[in-house]
Amino acid sequence: MTNANLEVLPRSVQVCLGLGLVALLVFPLVGNEFYTQMVARMLIMALFAMSLDLLQGVAGLVSLGHAAYFGLAGYALAFLTPQDAPVSLWWTLPVAVMASGLAALAIGFLVVRTHGIYFIMVTMAFAQMVFFLFFDNKFLGGSDGLYINTKPDLALFGWKPFAWWDLDNKITFYYFTLIVVLAVYGGLRRLLWSPFGRALAGIRVNQHRMKAIGFGSFGYKLTAFTLAGSLAGLAGYLWGAQSGFMNPDLMGFHMSAHAIMMVILGGMGNFAGAIVGAFAFEIVLDVFKSLPIVGSFNLGKHWQLWMGSFIVLLVVFAPRGILGLMAQFAAKTKTAKATDATQKDSGHG
Repeated sequence: MTNANLEVLPRSVQVCLGLGLVALLVFPLVGNEFYTQMVARMLIMALFAMSLDLLQGVAGLVSLGHAAYFGLAGYALAFLTPQDAPVSLWWTLPVAVMASGLAALAIGFLVVRTHGIYFIMVTMAFAQMVFFLFFDNKFLGGSDGLYINTKPDLALFGWKPFAWWDLDNKITFYYFTLIVVLAVYGGLRRLLWSPFGRALAGIRVNQHRMKAIGFGSFGYKLTAFTLAGSLAGLAGYLWGAQSGFMNPDLMGFHMSAHAIMMVILGGMGNFAGAIVGAFAFEIVLDVFKSLPIVGSFNLGKHWQLWMGSFIVLLVVFAPRGILGLMAQFAAKTKTAKATDATQKDSGHG
């Protein structure tokens, strides 16, 4: 495997991630409504980042058009939702995800035949086509976008088992999103170590060698591309449900670039890295946007400069991202302890 990927985490890092999960589970019980919504949005972005990590971290396919599938599902929810009544989540969610998956399948059928920089440019070209299709079309909402006036209905054939069984309830929406993120994470981790996942990892490392031993790279990459697009659609659906608004900017290049930075920031090849990267990116972004005005220079207004510099420094000094840094620190600590123990044993001898 390449050095930029970190598929197996040290036990100490796993413990830290477990503590982070506990914090997420109890957060709505101690945090206020505003911050609960903020963390729910971070969870949605974590889901989006995981979908890209399947391509970028596992299959080695860097896509600059991944946000197109994110936006398509959100728009699907907007079109399926009446102006004055909620629509059932139980059929709109599969339809929206399927719409993104079918778009990814159609586009992927063409783009996965390309390699390297050509793949990157073609994915961006298709995404820009989708962006301008919605941006220039008044029927599709145009540049103003579309509003989603009501959240999807969780009721099962009109039946709600509990009074709080409603996505309008901020805590219910939070836990629903958290359950989806954990389910997707578990499924992707299982996929990573399945024969399909190992074949994708092999294709990332040496596609020609995998072809030589009988693995057709086209089918594997197209399947990964389609699955990644579907999961991006799942994130887009949740985004639309939470924000109540979709516009073409959510399908643009900058949204895909944000997802790439999240994956790099957290650490590629381990879906926990995508989650950590999404949270870290959103927090750092908020910090940079909140920077004060110094003299006549507005530091917060130029947050792109600080974020770009931060990512460059991270790539140079920590190519495995935050989880890589944690794993490196854990390894050094373990080595230091082993050295101390050896020296003590030698001294007693």
